[in-house]
Amino acid sequence: MGFFFVPAASAQVQEPQNIPDQKLDAVAAAIGRVAILKEDYHKRIEQLLDEAVNAIEKAVTDQGLSVEEYDSILKVAQNDPEVRDKIRQRIRPSAH
Repeated sequence: MGFFFVPAASAQVQEPQNIPDQKLDAVAAAIGRVAILKEDYHKRIEQLLDEAVNAIEKAVTDQGLSVEEYDSILKVAQNDPEVRDKIRQRIRPSAH
């Protein structure tokens, strides 16, 4: 489990044997909360990425292309300046 630890050099931490039980209890509780929050945000990020992929695929397929066609044409445009220029000429200002 990865926790957010502050390097001892920059933290104002007492020597381990001098840490009060109350502080140890607080750290233990925080560790549990941090783990839950990290899991929750990880799930949210995955959902957001899925939404983005779906939106991008829809933007391509709404133009009558398959994702494979889109990728293939972009690869050609990377290597062929003429094709690249033809595509650039057709890009509408609002699409930037």
